[in-house]
Parts: sequence; C-alpha cells; structure tokens
Amino acid sequence: MSWLLNLYETYESNVDQVGKIEFKHNGNEFTLLPISHTTQTAHIEVQITEDGEFHSASIVDGADAITVIPCTEDSASRSGIKAPPYPLHDKLSYVAGDFTSYGGKQKEPFNNYIKQLEEWAMSPFVVPKVKSIYTYLKKGQLIRDLVNEGILYLDEDGKLIKKWDKKYEALYGEKPKIFSVVAGEQTSAFVRFNVYSATKVLTSIWKDKEIYESFINYYNGKLSDNDYCYVTGKNKPFTEKHANKIRNSGDKAKLISANDKSGFTFRGRFTDSKQVATISYEVSQKAHNALKWLINRQGKIIDNRVFLVWGNDDLNVPNTTDDTYDLYSLDFLRETPEKTERISYTNKEFATEFAKAIEGYKNNLSIKSNVNIMILDSATTGRLAVLYYRNLNKEEYLNRLINWHSTCVWRHTYRKDGDGKRVTFIGTPATKDIAFAAYGPTASDKVVKGLMERILPCIIDQREIPEDITKSAFYRATNPVGMERWEWEKTLSIACALINKKEGYTVSLDKENNDRDYLFGRLLAIADVLERSALGPDENRSTNAIRFMNSFSKHPERTWKTIQASLQPYQMRLGKKGQYFSMLIDEVASRINLEDFNNKPLSGKYLLGFYSQRHELYQKHEKNTNEGENQE
Repeated sequence: MSWLLNLYETYESNVDQVGKIEFKHNGNEFTLLPISHTTQTAHIEVQITEDGEFHSASIVDGADAITVIPCTEDSASRSGIKAPPYPLHDKLSYVAGDFTSYGGKQKEPFNNYIKQLEEWAMSPFVVPKVKSIYTYLKKGQLIRDLVNEGILYLDEDGKLIKKWDKKYEALYGEKPKIFSVVAGEQTSAFVRFNVYSATKVLTSIWKDKEIYESFINYYNGKLSDNDYCYVTGKNKPFTEKHANKIRNSGDKAKLISANDKSGFTFRGRFTDSKQVATISYEVSQKAHNALKWLINRQGKIIDNRVFLVWGNDDLNVPNTTDDTYDLYSLDFLRETPEKTERISYTNKEFATEFAKAIEGYKNNLSIKSNVNIMILDSATTGRLAVLYYRNLNKEEYLNRLINWHSTCVWRHTYRKDGDGKRVTFIGTPATKDIAFAAYGPTASDKVVKGLMERILPCIIDQREIPEDITKSAFYRATNPVGMERWEWEKTLSIACALINKKEGYTVSLDKENNDRDYLFGRLLAIADVLERSALGPDENRSTNAIRFMNSFSKHPERTWKTIQASLQPYQMRLGKKGQYFSMLIDEVASRINLEDFNNKPLSGKYLLGFYSQRHELYQKHEKNTNEGENQE
C-alpha cells in the first residue's frame, strides 16, 4: 500500500496543477486529472448555443482529440454491450436520441444516458453549460443535425453508412473524414460537447474547472458505504472499481482488480474482495490520476514497460536511467563549473566532483523528502503489475546515484550536444545504451526493457552488475570487425565502464599497473596507433591490431607474434617516430612476467589497458601537432 499512499500524497502536494494543460515532447496535451474524471479520444465536437440549440460540429483533429470527461465508478471501467454511460460526453449510440431512426438497434443506452444527465442537470450543483447541453440532447435530433452539417453520412436507405465503399463516391465524392478518424462504424464515434456564445469567450468544457467542480460535488453526494481505508486509515466511501488508462488513453490494464467470483473464488481464501483490503474512492482516484500524470510528465516507456522516478514534494529528481551527461544538463547542475573533461580523474575524484554538483540541491531538502522508483508492466491486456518499487529518503537516493555514477565510469565520445556536435564526457552510460552495447543497436524493445529492469537494482540496491551483461558487452567490444567505427567506439567505452565497475581502475593510463591482461591491452593499443600513424588520415581500413582483436583476446601470446611481425614495414615507414613506438612496446612487454606471456584468454581488464593507452598516445599526438603549428 505504500506506493498508493505516496501517489496520494503526491496528488495532494500538487493539487494546484489539477486541470492545468501541459505538453509532452510530441506536442500532445496532458493534465493532472480531477477526481471522478478520465480521458477519452474524441472524434466529433458539437457546439451548442447557450439556449440549447445546435450551432455547429466538426471532426476533431488528432492532436486535440484527447478529452477530459466526467465519469462514474461504473463507467470508468465499463465494458460489454450494455456498458453504463458516461455522464456528459460519450459515444454516438449513447448521446443521440434518434440513434434507432438511423439504423441503431438499441434505445436503452440513450435512455440511461439522458436519465443520468438529467439528474446532474437538475441538481443544485449544476452549471449553465451542462443545462444547455441537456436541453439540446433531450430533443433527440443529434444524428439528424450531424448529417445536415456534413459530419455523418447516410446510405440509400437513409441509414448511417456502416463501412465506406467506392459506390458512395458517386453520391459524396472523396472518402469523408469521419471514416478516417473512426476505426469502426460511424456509430462508434465519440462525441464531445461544447457551448458556443456569440458575445462571450467561453472556456472549452473539457478544460473548465467550474465543470470539474460541478460534477465532483454532484457525484460525491451519490457515494455511500463507508469502510476502513487501508491506505489512509480513515473511514470513507470505498470503491471496488479502480481506474484503467494508466499508461495511455487506450490502456485497459488495471493495477487493482478483484473479479474472481467464479471458479477459483479468491483461491479459496476469501469469500469477497473486501476481506483482502478496502481502498477509499478518493484515494483510488487521486493515486491513479497522480500516476497517469507522472507517467505523461516524466515516465519513460519502452515496449509498454514504465520506468518512473519522482519525489513526493519535488517531482524533478535525477532519473536512474539517465547517463552522467544528461544529469549535468539538469537545471540544478547547469551552473556547475566542473563540467569540462578531465581525463586525470580517479574514481574518488569524480565522486567528489559529482557530489559537489548536487550539494546545493541536497541542501534544499527537507528531512522527510522522499524519492519513489517504480517499474510497471502488463502480462495481459487487463492486468498491470508493479514489477519494482522502492521509496528512499532523497539524500540516500542521491548518495546511491553518486556511487553508481562514480564507479561505473569511463570516458565516452558518442553523445551529441544540441547543435549536433559530438561531445566527450566522463561518467556512466545510460541504461538504454548499456542494452545496445550488450546486445547490439537492433536489440528489440523487449530485450532493452528487460536489461533496464535488471540494472535498476544495481543502482538503487547497490548490487553487482549481472555477469552475463558485462560479458556480452565485452565480447562485442572485442569483435570490432563486424561493426561500424562509431558503433564499436561506443560499445568499447560502455564495456570499459561496466568492467571498471568491478575493477575500480582510473580512466587515465596507469603506468604502474603490472597486471598481465592490462599490459597486453596496452601492447595492442600501441600496435594499433603505430599502424594508424603510418597509414595516414586518408586510409580508413582497420589496422591489423583491430582485425586480430578477437583472436588476441583468446590467444594473446600467439596472436601478438603475428601482429608484431606485421608492424615492421610500418615502423620503417615512420622512421624516428617508429623507433619511439618500438621502445614503448619493449618497455610494456618487459613488465609482463615470462610465465604470464602465454595463451591464457584475457579478461576485461585488457580493454581498460587498450583504451587508456590508445587515448594517451592520441593525446600526445594532438599536443605535438598543436605545438608544431604554434612554432610555425
């Protein structure tokens, strides 16, 4: 119940955001829903005058189709042919009193709808807009008006066309827009209503807070049956019907459901769902609406799996799925001066710098400030599960984030800034990039979301990275021939970060490290840079060191003989510079004990030595080039 309580508290802390329209990156609108409200995709918008007369109608544009609508307990989770109606906006078969006159088979949905709307319209909580809509709809002429307006279309028998056919082109011309926006028949179109005034500027009904409050006050008076709420510990009206549409407006999966009333009735442990737990209507509504809002606002969804991090009092907290470069881009880190690359960082130094960057943020925290980490996914279309949930003190959460970003660390060059220029950063890769490094850029969303779920406990619970993930990234980084250069460089640096999480090496070259595998990696890097220097900038083919990299990792002593023999012509071509590389090879090789110079397969530490040695040689090359240009 703790996640429900924290979502409920989040709603209470952000009640001023209820009804405020926000926008996703793709331009779609979303808002923190009021209680007793949900969302639906509208297809037709009907304008009613204040006097209750038809004014106009239009097909709703896709970007503006998501509509906030009032709902009851029954309609919020409705299904089947005789599903209960929504209180105001609904499908054509519910809101059109002349539905049966144009081919509809049932009058009952409209009768139930108009009776429910009448109760609201006659209640003391009603507002003029609702009365205007009720006055018009009780006339029972909606379909007739929509046909006259050119929104709906009839066949030769005067009935609504079920499916568009080319034979209707002679009568109507091109395919009408309604058949493009509605997936099924015209009768399944969802209609939303608005009130038009020639003298006043009126707020759209689905954005009008006065309408929200009107329905909430009206519906609260209809709630009954108080019971103990297991979330808040108070006696309030309870509910057994909980919200769906959690991840998107078409999501039918529920987090809380109890409909096992036949067969294995509650596994034989209970006779009714209330014996398990009861949740108040208010808590259920607020918690689910807060969750929907947070997912739209800051959740990351991969193959319908939701990764969500939020704070109870401060929603914007660093996300576990981001890399270090993204974290430095957050508002509270933008003014930090220590963002420039420093290859000389040790892990301890980097941890200190990263901790400094968020120290100001931590100073503003209250003692009770908490962070929630949640993963949601569904196995079926009707059931949604909490796969992972943690609630931590925010300072503890940030400390664990610092630990992750200062231990799983390496130098990366695959990111781009806002101008599309490649940038270098020292830190931790994003969990999604780890998945691509381990399983390739064509890895399915199912594979990616599975890895991201497995990595999360490594960050939050400080567990070791699963060995199969590290090995997979290591094997891909050791086989560069099958990849493009940029992909291999990205895979290499991420593999180094994963390996370094366990080894704790410095990113800069450690010349005092006499580990066998590290030294073999240094030898391979020297051979690569030597040959690359001799080939020149116009030659793009892989060096022998890179081509034999996979074989070298399995049989280092045997493969090194082949690589070293192939270096002789390049050493001669480089002249004096070639002598420097030869001396460096001799120096590194002399550090390997004679008994260790064998064909025992190399561990991931050889990649760390390879990367660090190669980077230092390129740094020296750039420095010498710049000094030469300055002298000229």
